Amino acid sequence: MLDNLTQRLAKVVKTMRGEARLTETNTAEMLREVRMALLEADVALPAVRDLIARVKERALGEEVISSLTPGQALVGVVQKELASLMGADLGEEAYQLSFATQPPAIILMAGLQGAGKTTTVGKLAKYLKEQKKKKVLTVSADVYRPAAIGQLQTVTAQVGADFFPTLPTDKPVDIALAALDYAKKHHHDVLIIDTAGRLGIDEAMMLEITAVHAAVNPIETLFVVDAMLGQDAVNTAKAFNDALPLTGVVLTKLDGDARGGAALSVRHITGKPIKFAGISEKLDGLEAFDPTRMANRILGMGDILALVESAQKGMDVAAAQDLAQKLKVGGKFDMNDFQLQLSQMKKMGGMANLMDKLPAQLQQAANGANMGQADKQVRRMEGMINSMTPLERAKPDLIKASRKRRIAAGAGVQIQEVNRMLAQFDQMQTMMKKLKGGGMMKMLRGMKGMMPGKR
Repeated sequence: MLDNLTQRLAKVVKTMRGEARLTETNTAEMLREVRMALLEADVALPAVRDLIARVKERALGEEVISSLTPGQALVGVVQKELASLMGADLGEEAYQLSFATQPPAIILMAGLQGAGKTTTVGKLAKYLKEQKKKKVLTVSADVYRPAAIGQLQTVTAQVGADFFPTLPTDKPVDIALAALDYAKKHHHDVLIIDTAGRLGIDEAMMLEITAVHAAVNPIETLFVVDAMLGQDAVNTAKAFNDALPLTGVVLTKLDGDARGGAALSVRHITGKPIKFAGISEKLDGLEAFDPTRMANRILGMGDILALVESAQKGMDVAAAQDLAQKLKVGGKFDMNDFQLQLSQMKKMGGMANLMDKLPAQLQQAANGANMGQADKQVRRMEGMINSMTPLERAKPDLIKASRKRRIAAGAGVQIQEVNRMLAQFDQMQTMMKKLKGGGMMKMLRGMKGMMPGKR
């Protein structure tokens, strides 16, 4: 995510090492590089001009405090202004969904076809159900796109929310009103309405969605936009903002955009906060947007809070406590425990997702580890464990040559991969022994080279 911009800004910092303070000359050189990095990231020109002007005003003549180089000092200024550009000055409440209304709170989703709107409805339903403990009903007012209603029904079922069925022959306004009536009678906290998109902005689409909005008066009107559109994302955001009283923006496919310009531009153009960001195709791949934390990630500072949140979501607390108790009373860490660790890492989004949240220095420390390959290796390791008998998983010491051949055949891998997986298991087992004895620092040192996919 945002890799190109992060790398360009990291180079800017390196060029400033050794300077005593920020001067007009060296600041101008750095700002030129920052401007080029932002334009290459497809940030809208008005947003770039505004950011550069504000950074220049704050940075010129600023003394470099102890332990900071001028490059670091300027990055501090850029970080604050990037966060401000994305809406940090709006205050934390601006990024929260409002439920200050008689239930159900209605959320209207608007956007172009292909932006990921329907999937985002499912992700949002899951988020509200699990994070906010809301009873959620979804409905599709998209009567034009083939299978749109069926798609929403499927994703709604997958996240465990309720779905209001409709027909392609129904009218969008009638659908919205019928769903609202149903939500009231069945005591739903939230009603999410998925509206029709088009391949481009057209008057008929705008008139229809305006009519739906007028009929149900939603408390939240969210514009869903594909971050990979770049400049086009800004243009469509402006068109929707002119037609509807938007309350916020949802950026989708941010994980697929190495440039990240839309994240920096949309709020500047619309004046509306980015409330959520889609960071993977999975139904739990939706994050509440935080401009300060996003600015940190863009500048290679990482997002440790997001990493902790991923760990909390992926962590099976009861299973972790059972494992701790098992080790405490002298039990051995076995393949069942190892499989649980692999499963929990996958729930946290995989290695690539975790690395994206780490500061740049730690990412560089893992240089040489192919994260895509690492995630693939984790899946293969799970396949090998699944090919073992219950006895082999409980007592891995039993796994000798003939058993290795059978496991390799069952998992569709070479016997060398079974040997490699068993070696990694042995390392993990050794670390768990150290953890039981309180040797946390020894364990951390022992993790060097443990990352799957590192060569």
